[in-house]
Amino acid sequence: MIASTIDSLSLKPPTNLIAFDTPDDRGVSITLKWEIPQDISKIQGYQIFREAEDESLHLAGYAPVNKTEYIDQIDVRNNVPYQYRIRSTSPERLVSLFSEPSQKVYAYPQWFRKDLINVVVITLIYLALLIYFVQAARTGKEIFLRRIPGLDALDEAVGRATEMGKPILYVPGIWPMSEVSTIASMNILKPVAKKVAQYDSKLIVPNRYPIVMNVAQQCVKEGFTEAGKPDKYNEDDVFFLSPNQFAFAAGVNGIMERERPATNLFFGAFFAESLLLAETGNAIGAIQIAGTDRVPQLPFFVAACDYCIMGEELYAASAYLSGDPRLISSIKAQDWGKMGLLISLLLGSVLSIFGITFIISWFTVR
Repeated sequence: MIASTIDSLSLKPPTNLIAFDTPDDRGVSITLKWEIPQDISKIQGYQIFREAEDESLHLAGYAPVNKTEYIDQIDVRNNVPYQYRIRSTSPERLVSLFSEPSQKVYAYPQWFRKDLINVVVITLIYLALLIYFVQAARTGKEIFLRRIPGLDALDEAVGRATEMGKPILYVPGIWPMSEVSTIASMNILKPVAKKVAQYDSKLIVPNRYPIVMNVAQQCVKEGFTEAGKPDKYNEDDVFFLSPNQFAFAAGVNGIMERERPATNLFFGAFFAESLLLAETGNAIGAIQIAGTDRVPQLPFFVAACDYCIMGEELYAASAYLSGDPRLISSIKAQDWGKMGLLISLLLGSVLSIFGITFIISWFTVR
């Protein structure tokens, strides 16, 4: 027992313990720093203890022997005074005396995080690009956008259906109206309905959700009205089919077999039913254009459809089809922003080979 006491006393605690609120955060975090003892040969690590007015002294964390900093984030509350002590431990589970207590410290949130200034700068640059392109569009300046083959083929697909005297089938995905992919599909449906009305064709829109059906009916009605043919709109062509995933897929396949549409349009969120729908449409010889942001379903649409709109192209489709200068300006600003990020990525990668990492550090959020 005496030997153990002597060994324990030979362990020295860290010195100069300081505690302060962790900077650039939302609070609920306190940072500790200390100086390690001169002789660490018998030390395995450090036990960190915390106390407050309503908390007795208790173990709050542990740090390895060579560490001189610890961030306490476990059950730390804002605007509560905390005090810390620290002691060394050995592999034999011996402990040193406690260090001198730290000063009392409070955790609190910062109004401005200096480590996120890069995000502010990037946001301001994007807003400047957006304002520039919006103003350019308003003054009549032509803004070039890369064309998407699938959207360019819409006129051909609708025209073919008109020539053959067959309908166009539009499936707006199988997710509810709260999903961004369904919203994007509704944005595409309106200009598609306008084209269908101009060609004097029939548009069939089956839906899995009643709310999506209501929105789809309104979009189709507005499209026919803008084309100057509101009397051609038939509410029964936009209908609720089934809330069950595969019952819906089977119902759509049945419509394809009975109606034999010349054009199938699949825009929105699709899952396991994607290949069932696309393969049936392929079997009846329809022109098929599909667009989804669900990456696992893209191979099925690529294999079975004539054109496939991938990922974020689905979100940009409404800007392409509508020709609205505000939407086109937004797409153009995004393209320039992506180009800037790509250049920064390539430049940072090249410079890091030579040990120059300031670009990587600037984009790092701590």
